[in-house]
Amino acid sequence: MAVVKLGTGLIYGALDMGFKIICVRPVPNFNRGDTMEYIELPKPDTVGKMPLETCITRRRSVRRYINQPLDEAAIGQLAWSGQGITDPVPGRRTAPSAGAMFPTELYLATQAGVYRYLPVPHALERISEGDIRSALAKACLGQGFVRQAPLSIVIGMNFPHTTGHYGERGKRYVILEAGHIAQNLHLQAIALGLDSVPVGAYNDSAVAQAVGLPDGIEPVYIVCIGKAQK
Repeated sequence: MAVVKLGTGLIYGALDMGFKIICVRPVPNFNRGDTMEYIELPKPDTVGKMPLETCITRRRSVRRYINQPLDEAAIGQLAWSGQGITDPVPGRRTAPSAGAMFPTELYLATQAGVYRYLPVPHALERISEGDIRSALAKACLGQGFVRQAPLSIVIGMNFPHTTGHYGERGKRYVILEAGHIAQNLHLQAIALGLDSVPVGAYNDSAVAQAVGLPDGIEPVYIVCIGKAQK
């Protein structure tokens, strides 16, 4: 994987998809600096081999996983399904967002560390090194499968980013958005031959601490993904 320096908000386009769009509008970059190191991900597959109806039929909540890390292509495809760019102008994503505000940040917890997904340029920013899955499982009220799953995606939201525009109603829009994203992740997992389970029972502050969420980002939903243990 290539590690590159990125000036946040300078480029807004699906560069990995062949587009060259410069600064249509800034990318939300909540509580981060002006530059970051990012790890490029493989180009996402936008065709797929499994019909949507089959994915819907096969989707089940799985709570036992084999100890098998996911490869870069699978991680990238999952992250893209949750928040990837599908229309570079004006930056529409895979999941709908009220007013195209996109208050979402996806944090990926793996055995190697925690990463934040960057829709542009379809890459990962390393947040921390080391396996935090035990701490995350403890924050999820001791649910052991969180420790076992090779990938847990924490859907973090900046509520003021949306409520500042829509007022109190914006809170509902943010929650709905998290649901849209989670369903994308579940169906994409099935399409990749993987399994998943949503997690809504957890201590918010403990999850934020375990993952290293920045100020202003609240954990709204967690999706654990891996290969089911038969």
